[in-house]
Amino acid sequence: MNVADHYTYRVRWSAEDGEYVATVAELPSLSWLAADRVEAFAGIQQLTVDVVADMLSEGETPPEAIADRTYSGKFVVRVPPELHRQLVIEAADQHVSLNRLISSRLGA
Repeated sequence: MNVADHYTYRVRWSAEDGEYVATVAELPSLSWLAADRVEAFAGIQQLTVDVVADMLSEGETPPEAIADRTYSGKFVVRVPPELHRQLVIEAADQHVSLNRLISSRLGA
């Protein structure tokens, strides 16, 4: 199995290019354009496999797939003090914790 098999791919229409553009989140400098979305997806996958093989042959470590990483479920977000106060008040009004309020907003 190649690590690129687990990478996060996206294909979207580009009005600017008049074609589909395919990208891979783990290697943001790569992209592939094609008139057909299936061709764009196949193109970015093959390009990624080739780039990962080149990295390995050069002794470089390719990026770990986002899907294969372990996440703690915790991250710190800095907000202005007034927004913090407003969110605490809103959480109290809803009889939920600040964490529950923010989690529900992020998941929406």
